[in-house]
Amino acid sequence: MSTAASLTADQEIWRPKFNPWLIAVVVAMAAFMEVLDTSIANVALPYMAGNLGASNDQSTWVLTSYLVSNAIVLPISGWLAGALGRKRFFTICLFIFTVSSLLCGIAPSLGLLLFFRVLQGAGGGGLQPMAQAILADTFPPQQRGLAFALYGITAVTAPTIGPTLGGWITFNYSWRWIFFINLPVGLLTLFLVYHFVEDPPYLARIKAAGVKLDYIGIALLTLGVGALQILLDKGQEDDWFGSRFITTLAVTAVICLVMLVIWEWYQKAPIVDVRLFKSFNFASSNLMMFTLGIMLFSSLVLMPLFLQTLMGYTAQVAGLAISAGGLCLLIEMPIMGKLTTMVQARRLIAFGWLCLALAMFYSTKRIDLQIGFSTALWLRVAQVFGMGFLFVPITLVAYIGIPPEKNNAVSGIVNFMRNIGSSVGTSLVTTLLARRAQFHQEILVGHVSAANPRLQGAVIGLSQQLATSGLDKHAAQLTAYARIYQAVQAQASAAAYIDTFQVLAVGSAIMIFLAFVLKKNDPGGGHVVAE
Repeated sequence: MSTAASLTADQEIWRPKFNPWLIAVVVAMAAFMEVLDTSIANVALPYMAGNLGASNDQSTWVLTSYLVSNAIVLPISGWLAGALGRKRFFTICLFIFTVSSLLCGIAPSLGLLLFFRVLQGAGGGGLQPMAQAILADTFPPQQRGLAFALYGITAVTAPTIGPTLGGWITFNYSWRWIFFINLPVGLLTLFLVYHFVEDPPYLARIKAAGVKLDYIGIALLTLGVGALQILLDKGQEDDWFGSRFITTLAVTAVICLVMLVIWEWYQKAPIVDVRLFKSFNFASSNLMMFTLGIMLFSSLVLMPLFLQTLMGYTAQVAGLAISAGGLCLLIEMPIMGKLTTMVQARRLIAFGWLCLALAMFYSTKRIDLQIGFSTALWLRVAQVFGMGFLFVPITLVAYIGIPPEKNNAVSGIVNFMRNIGSSVGTSLVTTLLARRAQFHQEILVGHVSAANPRLQGAVIGLSQQLATSGLDKHAAQLTAYARIYQAVQAQASAAAYIDTFQVLAVGSAIMIFLAFVLKKNDPGGGHVVAE
C-alpha cells in the first residue's frame, strides 16, 4: 500500500477516544479567546496611552504588533504542527498565549507591552488553524459542516463582541483586565486539551519522518508578511505611497512574498505548502475567505463608526446596535452546519454572496443622518445574515479533494487569508471614508457660496434663533456659519459611507459567479462528484 493510501486508510479508521463534541468545545474555547483578542483592545488604546505615558499614535502599535506576529505564524502553523506534533504545538501556543496575556496585563511600560503582545500574537497564531484542523480530523466528512459551524461561531462572533466587551471592562475596571480575563479560560483549556485531544496516527508518522528547517522560507515569510501587515495597518495614517516608509514596506512585501512562493514551490517540505493552490477549489475557497474577511471587518468597522461619529451614539449604545448581528450568527451557524449535509456547498455559498450583496446595496439606501436605533439594529442583522451562509460552506470546500495529511496546512492558509482580508477590509474602509468624504465635501462646498440666496436665508434664520438664546449679532452669525459647515461635513461623511457600502456590494456580487464554478460535492460527505 502506498504512503498516501495508508494515510487515507488511517484517517478513515481512526476515531478519537472521547466524544468529538467535547473535543470541539474545548478547541473552540481556545480559538474564541484568540479571535477575541484581535479586537477587544481597540477601544482601550486611549486608556493604555494615558496610563503608560504614551501618545495615541504610539498606542496603536499595541494592535499592530499583535497582528504582525499573528499573521506570520498562521501560514506556517501546518509546518510547525508536522514538526512538533499537532497536540504539542497546540498546547505550546495555548501556554504562550495565556502566559503572555498575564504579562500584558502587568506590563509597566509601552515597550514591554508591545513585546508581550508580539509573544501573545505568536502564541495565538497557532490556535485558530489547529482548532480547525483538529475538528477536520475528529469528525467524519459527513459531520464536518456541523463541527465547522461551531468553529464559525467563534471566528465570526468574537470580533463582533470584542469592542463592546473591551469597552465595558475598561470603563468599569481597567484596561489590564482585558488581558487578565484570558487567564482562567486559558488554564482551563490547557487542562482539557491535555486530557481530551490526541493526534491521529498519520501525524505521528509525519513527525517521525523529520522535517527540515527552511531558514530561507522563514526569513522571506517573516519579512514579507510583517511588512504587508504593517503596511495595511499604518497606510492610511501615513498617507499611503506619499510616505517613504509605506513605499518601502510595499516594495519589501511584494519582493519577499513573490520570492517566497517561488522558493516554496520547489521545496520538498515547504513551510507554506503553496502547491495546494493547484487545486481550483482550494484556491477559490481562499479567495472567497479573503473576501469574506474584508466584508466582515469592513461592515464591523463601518456601522459603529457611523453611529458614533455622525449620530452621536456612545460606544456602548453603538455596540448594542451591532450586537444583534452577533446573535443572528449565533442562531444561524448551527442551522447552516445542518444544511451542509443536505445542500451542495456551492449553492449555499452563492446564496450567501447574493444575500450579502443585497444587504450592502440595501445599506446604501438606508444610511442617512436620520437613522434610528432600531433601523441600525436591523440593518446590521441584514448585513451579517449572508455571512452565515458563507463561513461554513467555504471552509468545507477548502478540504474537498485534499488528502488528510494536508489538513494542518489547509487550515493554516485558510485562516491566514481570512485574517489578511480582515486587515485589508479595515484599511479599505478607513481609506475610502477619508478620500470619498473629501471628494463629496469639495462638491458640496461648491454649492455653498455667499451669493447663494438659500444659504443667506439659512444663515439669517439660524442667526436669529441663536440671538434669542443670548448671543450678540456677530457671534450668532459666526456660529450659524460654523453649524452650516458642520452640516456640510456630516453630509459629505454620510455620502462617503454610502460609497463604501456600494463598493462592498459590488465585491460581494462578483463572488456569486465564482461560487458556480466550484466543483460539486456530495452533501454531508465532503467528496467531489462527477460533473
